[in-house]
Amino acid sequence: MAADEADEIRGTTRGTAPVPLSVLDLAIVGAGSTASDAMRTAVALARFAESRGFHRYWVAEHHSMPGVASSSPAVILAHLAAHTDRIRLGSGGVMLPNHAPLVIAEQFGTLEAMAPGRIDLGLGRAPGTDGATAAALRRTDTPNEGADDFPQQLAELTRFLDDDFPDGHPYGRIHAIPGPVQGTTAGGVQSPHRPPIWLLGSSGYGARLAGLLGLPFAFAHHFSAQNTIPALDLYRQSFRPSAVLSEPYALIGVSTLAADDEREARRQTRALALNMLRLRTGRPGLYPAPEEAEHHRFSPMEEEFVDSWTANVVHGTADEVRTGLDDLHKRTGADELMLVAHAHSGELRLRSYELIADAYGLPTAQA
Repeated sequence: MAADEADEIRGTTRGTAPVPLSVLDLAIVGAGSTASDAMRTAVALARFAESRGFHRYWVAEHHSMPGVASSSPAVILAHLAAHTDRIRLGSGGVMLPNHAPLVIAEQFGTLEAMAPGRIDLGLGRAPGTDGATAAALRRTDTPNEGADDFPQQLAELTRFLDDDFPDGHPYGRIHAIPGPVQGTTAGGVQSPHRPPIWLLGSSGYGARLAGLLGLPFAFAHHFSAQNTIPALDLYRQSFRPSAVLSEPYALIGVSTLAADDEREARRQTRALALNMLRLRTGRPGLYPAPEEAEHHRFSPMEEEFVDSWTANVVHGTADEVRTGLDDLHKRTGADELMLVAHAHSGELRLRSYELIADAYGLPTAQA
């Protein structure tokens, strides 16, 4: 990959932030609000992130969760592309075993045509849901089969994106459209550029594979904090220089919430813990209001879960969050911090990013 394309990966540090800052969005639907409200918040947040110099805005793929409206990342990204001009947009990520590689190549080729040079393709091997929903998505009774075939699916997807299946391959005459073949067809002027691929992970598997392939790596610190440092170490140790990267580049997703006062940040974070408790016990619902969490009677075991979960959320006032993010960067050596704000209302989520941007002195407008 050429140097200018590599810059799409590396990003630019702004203000006093230790590394580039980015945004991860799950399109949260709080109790009393709608998916339409979540989409309006996504547009407002993407436009705000662009105006303040956040490097990229990713959307996660989740299914069968009433409180998360991001089941179709490509559709949301197309909508965001129409409302932004510069910020990178991508998937954090597409769960590849849920989809045929050709379909993803076509979707992201289309996104690249809509927003040239601004699209990232982040890929994961987890289902992004429960086993039964994964089986329904994949039309199989053995949903783990797709995850086991992830390296082969990744290779197939890359071939479709590059349009370079070898002679004699069964898919050699099949082309992802939009795609490179349009530039090699008589009269074609299609750009050969395609979205850079990222590998996502919450354990050592994705870290090792990303390292061996020389790809950028995104680690889910926000729900697998105990594995962060071992996974990043494994990624760096496994890394082999490639046409994509000459040295490792890893971002981490960080659950982060800044509020105007510490008490409100604690209230919102406790609601997040209740939401995760319900999800982990097979009872997903709309994202609860903090008042609901305040009135919920937690058992001693549930309180232990809440304490454990909130310990890995960087929350508090803007200064407290800045200090927490700085400390996390020092501990992990991450090359980029991707912030995911969980709060019941879109206004509070947007306010969290505003406070963090101000705390780091990010520019108030991008030319």
